[in-house]
Amino acid sequence: MNIPFEKLDKAFENRIRLQIMSVLVANQRYDFNSLKELLAVTDGNLASHLKGLEKEGYITVHKSYLGRKPNTNYEATSKGKEAFKHHLDAMEQLINQQKGK
Repeated sequence: MNIPFEKLDKAFENRIRLQIMSVLVANQRYDFNSLKELLAVTDGNLASHLKGLEKEGYITVHKSYLGRKPNTNYEATSKGKEAFKHHLDAMEQLINQQKGK
């Protein structure tokens, strides 16, 4: 049996990063406060996971102002979408192998 552990992306091992990418792949952009509310995480926790995904080149950050208030939006890059797809494919393969036992 060939278990595809090497195809799993370490960047998505944490459930919060997995959730962030799920949201960003399903939506064109998402802002910080909406992500924080949706995922029910603290500012610091979310910021550190976003920074990790940005460092990998999986997301891009867009900063702007709405009136006088700063607004930060995040978007999955094509590299991030591809990595996420490969990760999900590997997870699906792993699950299917376990079902076949």
